[in-house]
Amino acid sequence: MKINELFNIQKQLDDKILKEHGLEETNLLQPKTLALLVELGELANETRCFKYWSKKGPSEREVILEEYVDCLHFILSIGLHEGYRAIAPVQRISAENETALFLEIYRITNQLQQESTHEGYLELFEAFLSLGEKLGFVWEEIYSAYLKKNEVNHQRQAKGY
Repeated sequence: MKINELFNIQKQLDDKILKEHGLEETNLLQPKTLALLVELGELANETRCFKYWSKKGPSEREVILEEYVDCLHFILSIGLHEGYRAIAPVQRISAENETALFLEIYRITNQLQQESTHEGYLELFEAFLSLGEKLGFVWEEIYSAYLKKNEVNHQRQAKGY
C-alpha cells in the first residue's frame, strides 16, 4: 500500500484549498468530519445495501468506487489535520455485511470527533479499508481511482469550484 504517498498527494490539494480560500489559520476538523459523513452517506446510497424495501440493485461499480475515493479524500485530510500520517493499517474489521461496516465507520468517526486519538484514526482507516474489501475493491484500483479523482479535484479548484 502506498498510503504515505496518498497523504502527500492529499496534502498538496489541502494546502491549495487552504491558501485559495484563506483558511490557513482555520480549524476545519468539524467541516471535514461532516464532509466525510455526508460522503459516506452518498456511498451507502449508491450501494443500496441498507434499502431492504427495494429490489433495485446497486449503482455501477465505477460510481461506487468514485464515491468510495471521495470518502478516502476526507479520511486522509482528517489524518493530515490531526497529524496522523504515520499509519500502517493491518487489521481488518469483520462485519456481517456492508450496512454493519457503514454503521461502524459512522460510530468511529463520531467518536474521533469527540476525542481524536491516533489509535481511533487507525481504527477508522482499517474499517474503511474493510468496507472497500467488502465492496469488492482491491487496493490497486482504489489507488488509481483516488489519483484520478484527485486530479478532478485540482481541476475544480482551478475553475473556482
